[in-house]
Amino acid sequence: MPTYPGVLVSKLPQVGTTIFTVMSRLAAEHNAINLSQGFPDFDCAPRLLELVTKYFNAGLNQYPPMAGVMALREIIAEKTAALYGAAYNPEHEVTVVPGATYAIFTAVTAFVRPGDEVILFEPAYDSYAPAIEVNGGRPVFVRLQYPDYSIDWQAVSRAITPRTRMLLINTPNNPTASVFSAEDMRVLASILRDTNIVVVSDEVYEHLIYDGHQHQSVARFPELAERSFVVSSFGKTYSVTGWKMGYALAPKELMAEFRKVHQFNVFVTNGPLQYVLAEYMRDKDAYLSLAAFYQRKRDFFLAGITGSRFRPLPSRGTFFQNLAYDAITDEKDTELAVRLTKEKGIASIPLSVFYHDGHCDRVLRFCFAKSEETLAKGAAILRGI
Repeated sequence: MPTYPGVLVSKLPQVGTTIFTVMSRLAAEHNAINLSQGFPDFDCAPRLLELVTKYFNAGLNQYPPMAGVMALREIIAEKTAALYGAAYNPEHEVTVVPGATYAIFTAVTAFVRPGDEVILFEPAYDSYAPAIEVNGGRPVFVRLQYPDYSIDWQAVSRAITPRTRMLLINTPNNPTASVFSAEDMRVLASILRDTNIVVVSDEVYEHLIYDGHQHQSVARFPELAERSFVVSSFGKTYSVTGWKMGYALAPKELMAEFRKVHQFNVFVTNGPLQYVLAEYMRDKDAYLSLAAFYQRKRDFFLAGITGSRFRPLPSRGTFFQNLAYDAITDEKDTELAVRLTKEKGIASIPLSVFYHDGHCDRVLRFCFAKSEETLAKGAAILRGI
């Protein structure tokens, strides 16, 4: 087969298969308990499945509107106004998308040009930097401060240059399970006040926040909202991660640029599922009760590992619990995660893969969005290590 010089030069030469795929595959190969990838091992609400049957048989199987079914956009706007006091116009400022990762990639593509800089907080979810790099941008990393993963705002100020085009935040944060405070948001607003920097706020775990903390969406802060994309996920909220359904909110001028990319990429998002979600969102308790539901799972898992040599770090949001293992071994977290999967039958995610330089604090991430039976089995293994 002939080769053509230059054709196979990768735009992402350092990018391999995502750690979530790697660890889930390893868990399957070794019949291990999979507490690595962030998805529930239980099904969604029966009512959702009833609505799927209803709308897939309702003759609504052709293209929906490019920006999303209006009924869904309207109820998204209503929810946002009720929770965060922010008014988004469903016609021009709400777009339904095939998942949050897509929304983030689309926002980056719409605004980041070659040579632009984008500030990330790390450990950073692994899709962020590649989205920036494939569009010719340069990620600029600000490290969260271990062990509580607080933010050094002076470091953020120092990271801003005339080339800074965007700042990407994630609260509640995956993989650290930390959350932004209201004061964090006010400081961020003051830092960005005299700039033209666009903010992308990944808020897919907005309803999974614990111990009395309140989700601080950028939508709550008008000075931030006017320059920001808010990204959320139905998959995380309703335990349907395989549906790949989410939405983005932004002021009209920003959303117009977002939709320019959206219309020539995916064009539309799954139509029947939009009608399903529009009806299901009328049940507010389905998302308002999530925090208590998952906090019970977190606490059940933590109770189960009591007496182990793992040290729990604060989990204020998401459905992840980070465990420090510095009292157990000096192994690199990537090596330990693989060994525990193969030898002990439990899969986790090593946090070093979320740092651009592989920084390792000897921490593993475990997903507690599982049945109590699964969590009990996993905790028993951890107690024996």
